[in-house]
Amino acid sequence: MWKRALVGAAAATLRRSCVSTVRSSSTISSAVDSMLLRSLKDHYLEVSKMNLPPKVGPPSPFTIVKGALDSNGPVLKRSYNDEEVSVYVTRLASDEDEDGAIHQLFVHVDVSKPGQKESLNFLCGLYEDAVGIHSVSIRPKLQDNAYLIIPSQYTGPVFEELDENMRDAFHSYIEERGVNESLFKFLQAWLYVKEHRNLLRWFKTTGLFIDGKKPATSA
Repeated sequence: MWKRALVGAAAATLRRSCVSTVRSSSTISSAVDSMLLRSLKDHYLEVSKMNLPPKVGPPSPFTIVKGALDSNGPVLKRSYNDEEVSVYVTRLASDEDEDGAIHQLFVHVDVSKPGQKESLNFLCGLYEDAVGIHSVSIRPKLQDNAYLIIPSQYTGPVFEELDENMRDAFHSYIEERGVNESLFKFLQAWLYVKEHRNLLRWFKTTGLFIDGKKPATSA
């Protein structure tokens, strides 16, 4: 009898302890969530007040691809005779000075022809006063506004090991299609805007997740 009573009392004490622990953990979790939500909101507001660079248009005859800011697809396109030239842009995360200025861009230039299943792709380093080719490869032809496809087969020799005349000819090839340093200022400003938008979206969607809310969907 006493044994049953002691066991019952111990079980009751354990239940109360568990409830207290759950309540304490729940309180701590709620406080952490609130603190994080306030921090996300403060940073969102801070970033939203940042001044963006002046609007810069792309050099003619390139046009901006619709929806490019919200995708990883091409940024610019143009026609050259019967070809379609698409330009993708990215950068190294560490490539900026103390003021956050971007000095080097990486651009993929995709040249496609009608009726062909593959396209010619150039990876280039783009600077304010120069453009240099890092590699040239044949890749599967991209669909409209598609992401770049990583080739699964041989992509060609190391560009710097090619004959100098061939390297010069490839440089002339992309320059003839409008890929030169004149693209730098537009692509630099475009990246600032994209990164600003992505950062705002990250603060917002992370806050909505922590708060248990679903992001609004477009109609």
